[in-house]
Amino acid sequence: MAPAAKLSGFPEWLPADRIVEERVIDLLKHTFELNGFAAIHTRAVEPLSALAKDGEIDKEIFAVRRLHAEGDEKNPLGLHFDLTVPTARYVTENAGRLDFPFKRYQIQPVWRGERPQDGRYREFIQADIDVIGEDSLAEHFEVEIPLVIVQAFEALRSLGVPPVRILANNRKLLEGFARGIGLDDIAAVLRCIDKYDKVGPARVAELLAEEAGADAQQQRLCLALAAIEADTSAFADEVRALGVSDPLLDEGLDALARLLDSANRISPGSVVAQLKIARGLDYYTGTVYETQLVGHESIGSVASGGRYDALAKTDKRVYPGVGMSVGVSRLMSRLAGSEHRLLAATRSVPTAVLIAVTDEAHRVRADDVAYALRTRGIPADVAPQAAKFGKQIKYADRRGIPFVWFTDGETGHEVKDIRSGEQVGADPELWAPPAADLWPRVVGTAEGA
Repeated sequence: MAPAAKLSGFPEWLPADRIVEERVIDLLKHTFELNGFAAIHTRAVEPLSALAKDGEIDKEIFAVRRLHAEGDEKNPLGLHFDLTVPTARYVTENAGRLDFPFKRYQIQPVWRGERPQDGRYREFIQADIDVIGEDSLAEHFEVEIPLVIVQAFEALRSLGVPPVRILANNRKLLEGFARGIGLDDIAAVLRCIDKYDKVGPARVAELLAEEAGADAQQQRLCLALAAIEADTSAFADEVRALGVSDPLLDEGLDALARLLDSANRISPGSVVAQLKIARGLDYYTGTVYETQLVGHESIGSVASGGRYDALAKTDKRVYPGVGMSVGVSRLMSRLAGSEHRLLAATRSVPTAVLIAVTDEAHRVRADDVAYALRTRGIPADVAPQAAKFGKQIKYADRRGIPFVWFTDGETGHEVKDIRSGEQVGADPELWAPPAADLWPRVVGTAEGA
């Protein structure tokens, strides 16, 4: 069979890198559960009508159809591009069986048909947290969510992950400012401002003119707003100094100022107001967040999200929510990507000890030792074939397995640390490797130092 063409944008990590990814996911999951979030898992597909209604993301949706479907399907489906839209649907369908506010986390793949580039994939894993209310949702959850993400990245720093800073803005602030300067196409203004980092202020001014009908003065004011950044609530004075007034602007300013004051009281400097943050999805209605990996800002946000008030609703009820999503795969592009590797696993397999096989007639001895070790929680494997001991040691060494067990050493059962060469007698019912060798560990690399 001819080899299949390589598909770009679909990361497939080698076993050692998958160990890194799983450790990252374990720490995220642990942090989410520490903060009271319960796990859910939703289906991979949603109706296209639900996926394509909120923002420009509809251009990137992978449509799904049965290969042998006859005629037009009544309900065309697409792979979900994030986990928030499926969660909104999940909440409305299960509202009678959920307790509100509903705090959930979800770690699953998502798919987007965008152009693959550094840190951006077509299939990638997201780790989401959301708090969803029934009819209303207290503002303090907009503080809690980014602080949970800060805590999660603090846990990841134990592996050697760089620190992060969370950038926050408020869609009400942006919308009120746009209305205050006489611009009515709010969606166009938000799209333009959200491209500030990608295309630069000069091009944003051109886009504001082309897409939002902004004149020179309106362009100048929008760019002045987008340039404001502060780690305290003093940013509000800079905005008011621009001389723009609107009730919605005041509401957004006050909300964002309260967020910074509350977040920085608990975790000083963790959340920064950056008023060019808009987020591309239309369902956001209040606070929005993006997260920079310090020293690796070029890959874009590694955790983002915001407040949404009407994404989940029925004829009788509305379920407002706020959440953030960690881009696990984007993070992995820096943690384990070949060009930027920051972390590595100490070995490529879980195995701590390889049981050597003297000859096939005595394989049962090796199997018995492996069984005894496994029942005591020690990951063990048996050599795939009988061979000279030197060859079996090389087999273990290539995989990073630290110990090799011999069933017929000079004193009976013996285990060899192939790194130091030390070989000692061992009892399958008593021996255990040092704690540091029991399972693969994730450590910083020389490249990441």
